Amino acid sequence: MTVLETAAQVLRDEAQAVLDLTNKLDGQFLEAVRLIEESRGRVILTGMGKSGHIARKVAATMASTGTPAFFLHPAEAIHGDLGMVTAADVVVAYSNSGETAEVLNILPSIRRIGAKVIAIVGKTDSTLAKDADAVLDAGVKREAGRLGLAPTSSTTAALALGDALAISLMEKHHFTADQFAVFHPGGSLGKRLLMTVDMAMHKGEDNPVISETASVKDALFVMTDKGLGAVNVIDKDGVLKGLMTDGDVRRGLNHGIEFLNEPVGEAMTKQPMVITPDKLAAAAIHLMEGHQPHPITVLPVVDEDHHAVGMIHLTDLLRQGVM
Repeated sequence: MTVLETAAQVLRDEAQAVLDLTNKLDGQFLEAVRLIEESRGRVILTGMGKSGHIARKVAATMASTGTPAFFLHPAEAIHGDLGMVTAADVVVAYSNSGETAEVLNILPSIRRIGAKVIAIVGKTDSTLAKDADAVLDAGVKREAGRLGLAPTSSTTAALALGDALAISLMEKHHFTADQFAVFHPGGSLGKRLLMTVDMAMHKGEDNPVISETASVKDALFVMTDKGLGAVNVIDKDGVLKGLMTDGDVRRGLNHGIEFLNEPVGEAMTKQPMVITPDKLAAAAIHLMEGHQPHPITVLPVVDEDHHAVGMIHLTDLLRQGVM
C-alpha cells in the first residue's frame, strides 16, 4: 500500500473500533455512572504506559466538565501516593490486558481503603476485570497497521469510552456552559465564554462621540484621534442618534469637498446596529460578521436608555483571542 492508503486504513480501523463500542454499552456502563454519581469523593484514574496517557487525558476531561478527578500513577501509588485515595473515591483503572502488574499491585490497598473500582479493559476475563465493581469493555478486534502490534485501535477505543463516561456524567450533572467557563478562564475558549462587551469596549475618554450638530470635518478629527474609524453620533443628552464611519466620509467626498462642512446628523447612518455592555464579546463578533449586506467592524455600545457608552471594534476582539 502507498503511504496515503496506509494512513486511510489506519483511520478506518480506529474509527471502526470506536463504533464497535456502541454495541458493548450495557448495564456495566450504567453501573459505572451510578458509582461515580453517588460517590462523595473524587474520581481517581490510573494506568501504566499508553493506558496511563489515556487515563490522564480522561481525568482532565472529567475535571473540566464537572466531575472532580485526577490522575494517579500506579508506580508512585505504591510508594506513598495511595494516601490520596479515600473510601469516598472511585478509582477508574485502565489496562488493555487487564494484567498490568503495577495496576494490580495497588488493588489490595484500594480495597482496604474502601474505594470502588471501575475497570476499563480490553479483556473482560482478566484479573483486573474480575476484581472490579464495574467493567467497561474497551476490547478491539485488532490493532491498526500491518503488524497489528502497537497500541493504536485499543488506545483510541479506550479514550473514546472514557470520553463517553465523562460526557454522560456531565449530562447527569446538568453541567452548563457558564460552569464550563469557570474552569476555562484562560486562552481563547475562556475569553469566548467569559469576556463581555464591557470588558473589551472603548469607553470613557476612549469612546468616540460627537454631537449630531457638529460637522463631518469635526467627526473626521475625532475618528483620527480615537483610531477606531467611526464615531458615535449623540444628541445633547448623550443618546445615540447614529453612527458615522470613515467609509461614510469617503463616499461623501465623492460628491465634493463641501461634504466636510455638512452636519453629521444629515450624513450619518441612522439606527445602526448596537449592542449592550452585558452581552458576551463573542455575540458582538457574531453581529458584526453576520451584518447584511456586508460585515461591519464596529458596534456602538448603548445602555438601557440608549446612551452611547462605548464602541467595540472587531480587531480588538480578534487580537484578544475572542473567536
